[in-house]
Amino acid sequence: MKISSIIVEDLQPSAEFLQKFCERSGLVTVQASCPDAEQALTFLSGNLVDLIFLDVEMPGLNGFQMLDQLVYQPQVVLTTSKPEYAYNAFEYKVTDFLKKPFTYQRFLDAVQKVEKIIQQTAETEEEHIFIKVNGKLVKLKYDDILFMESMGDYVKFVTTEKRYITLNTMKNLEQKFCGNQFCKVHRSYIVNLSAIDDIQENTLYIKGNEIPVSKSNKASVLQKINVL
Repeated sequence: MKISSIIVEDLQPSAEFLQKFCERSGLVTVQASCPDAEQALTFLSGNLVDLIFLDVEMPGLNGFQMLDQLVYQPQVVLTTSKPEYAYNAFEYKVTDFLKKPFTYQRFLDAVQKVEKIIQQTAETEEEHIFIKVNGKLVKLKYDDILFMESMGDYVKFVTTEKRYITLNTMKNLEQKFCGNQFCKVHRSYIVNLSAIDDIQENTLYIKGNEIPVSKSNKASVLQKINVL
């Protein structure tokens, strides 16, 4: 699986230089190249990436000010010609620091470091999903999701606090969610098994919500919640 990235660099030759290294590596896809932090923040507010290649000195917000405003925390590789930013990089816990001009091998070392961290994080981090709502990314913890309901080309996520509607399909969500914690109970519903309060006949109840259970799914639902 390739690392998705964004390049934030105000100098076009430097941005093109990075883009070529990404293509050459075969490890990184570039989703966008932005000449300033404001454009990058707009893109990142509605799109997920694994990695940001980030210059420090740019018009408007600098690289560190941009990091302060991120809605989520991807890996960051700073690209700058000034070594004095190394201390700030350490403070912001960036993944690596590439001092311009850098070689392809040095670039590759940074990417491989990012790749290793992403793999380790995927094994240990708290489970969650980002969904796009009104052009913005919203982070939902799995434990907070009560159930998901199909609404044609959209899906409604019902959580302990709010309801969110996002463009998606139940087929996609079934592949991602259905396992030990979640279960498809009806063609239009996937529920968090730990959130079920009660089951009566072909209906289950979650925090006052009545959810139908289809005949074809009832046996597996009862088995998963250990009904004797």
